[in-house]
Amino acid sequence: MKKSFLRRFTLSVNRPGRGGLTLLLLLVVLVPSVCLLWFMNKAVQNERLAIRQKLVDAYRGQITNLAESLDEFWQSRKHELGYDYTHDSHVAPAAFFSKQVADLAHAPLGFDSVVCFDSTGMVQYPKVAVAPPPESLAPAWVEAQRLEAGDPAAAAAAFGSLADTTTNEILAARAFQAKGRCLMQAQQTNAALDVLTNALARQKFQAATDDQGRLIAPNAQLMALELLLGADPSRAKLLFKQMQAQLNDYVHCEMPSAQRRFLMHRLEQFFPGETKFPTLAAEDLAARYLESNPAFPPQAGWRPTVLPGVWQFPAAQGQVILLIHIKRLRDLEQAIVYKILGDGINGMVLAPGETADSFLSIPIGPTMPDWKIAFSWKDKGKMDLAADAGIATLLWTGVLAVAGIIALGLLAAGLLRRQMAVAQLKNDLVANVTHELKTPLSSMRLLVDTLLNAPALEEKTAREYLQLIARENLRLSHLIDNFLAFSRIERDKYSFDFQPVPARQIVDSAAAAVRERFSTPGCRFTVAAPPELPPVLADAGALVTALLNLLDNAWKYSGEEKQIVLTAEARDGGVAFAVRDNGIGLPEGETRRIFKRFYQVDPHLSRTGSGCGLGLSIVQFIVTAHHGGVRVESRPGQGSTFTITLPAAGSRDLPETGK
Repeated sequence: MKKSFLRRFTLSVNRPGRGGLTLLLLLVVLVPSVCLLWFMNKAVQNERLAIRQKLVDAYRGQITNLAESLDEFWQSRKHELGYDYTHDSHVAPAAFFSKQVADLAHAPLGFDSVVCFDSTGMVQYPKVAVAPPPESLAPAWVEAQRLEAGDPAAAAAAFGSLADTTTNEILAARAFQAKGRCLMQAQQTNAALDVLTNALARQKFQAATDDQGRLIAPNAQLMALELLLGADPSRAKLLFKQMQAQLNDYVHCEMPSAQRRFLMHRLEQFFPGETKFPTLAAEDLAARYLESNPAFPPQAGWRPTVLPGVWQFPAAQGQVILLIHIKRLRDLEQAIVYKILGDGINGMVLAPGETADSFLSIPIGPTMPDWKIAFSWKDKGKMDLAADAGIATLLWTGVLAVAGIIALGLLAAGLLRRQMAVAQLKNDLVANVTHELKTPLSSMRLLVDTLLNAPALEEKTAREYLQLIARENLRLSHLIDNFLAFSRIERDKYSFDFQPVPARQIVDSAAAAVRERFSTPGCRFTVAAPPELPPVLADAGALVTALLNLLDNAWKYSGEEKQIVLTAEARDGGVAFAVRDNGIGLPEGETRRIFKRFYQVDPHLSRTGSGCGLGLSIVQFIVTAHHGGVRVESRPGQGSTFTITLPAAGSRDLPETGK
């Protein structure tokens, strides 16, 4: 019986009385194996830890020096920037901002933006627009504003008169700005351009601001540019170049940072791809920083808000905040690390909250709190190779030990399983033999006792009893034949004598053996086999035995009115023998199990409990030895048809004589 170990294990667990023994065998194998694997794992971990610690000790000094070098570099960089701003009184905040951004464009170790404070904590740059104190408006100004809503041309004339007559330069600049706005509303483009590009371009109006603290002249230029874009593109281009130069001039053209950024963005919209504002990104970053930290000067306990993705360095006793994007900062430090480290080590700069697979990580220093340098092998295989040299022996020893335990366990389980199967088989055989032999013997003894105790024997009664005794004797002989056949099969002693045999002869022999038994009232036995059937290579006696077992099953599992048919026909180059009955039939699931030894259909489905479950297993053994096949077609309550198919004598070589 060739079955996989897993199937044998499953069957042994499912059979009564074997689950505990199987579990014990499993534990005997698993417990030592698990313990050995656990000790191996610990030994391997300890070996790797020891090798890793040696590497850490070897590189710790070099790595510590690297972290100190990075910390000193940023300290000196902060000191240089802070010194420029706090010790040079001639450096204005806007000019300092522009210089740092310009350095950023040429030196990769600069910062992305700068925020400047004075000694009291007030923001110096980015410069915030400071609105002048409100002034009482002259009646003429109020009248001009009233006219602007209904008559822009008249309002422009009124604002122009105010600009010409006032001695206040700021008021005059605001009046000219209002006049230009009203002329634009009145669609007097040329007159508006004259005011915006000529009147307001005079030197005395360059520092004039509106009521929100913004410079009037640059805003007037933007209004003129919007008019020229559609009317005179070449003139608009010249004005754009002029404004671009002014916005990039932080020394001679100081204006509120918000106004400068607004004008830069507007020019980028008007001339995409042509604008060059190297400070715009720095302006935007500084503005975002101030928006997230509105409380200036800071109060006690104040801590600056950290912008996402941006790192800030306080310098010059807090009078300078240096801003740099974390990604760029990591790239800068990474370049320094690669320059200092050797080829074998890979250094990674980790921002706060980041992690990496490394064998050592240390903080950079107080300049960059929560930043770390992590170190790992560039070629991890080198470290693994060093570790594997010491671990290989442990692994091979453990693998061989576990393999030995498993092999011995499987061998012991197989031997024990075989012994248990033999013991179970013997028990089943003894139980079935005892039961099946006892029934006919008891019947014959009862009949004999009845005959012996009868005071006078009638010939009819005696003949009837003798016929019953003969029937039980035939049944007993059939059971003994099956037991002997099973015994020879189990001992591998069953032999066959293959010879060409007419298929009709086999059918006739089987029919003759049961004809007397099947001639009783209530049984209709039919044989159908044409005489021209081809011969088959077979052991005639064994094949007749197989048909008799099928006929016996048909008899036992049919009702009072039996209809049994034995047929043979040529089919697909061979011969098909079939036994059909009108018995109780079989469920679909049972048809796959009835050929197992000692297997019997549920007694509740069977009319009688006779039989020991060997007949169909013997049939399958005989048919398989003849290179044939046996199958069953059945439905509950509709009978069964068992079909044996054998190849014809000329379709294959003669089977090997013997088992």
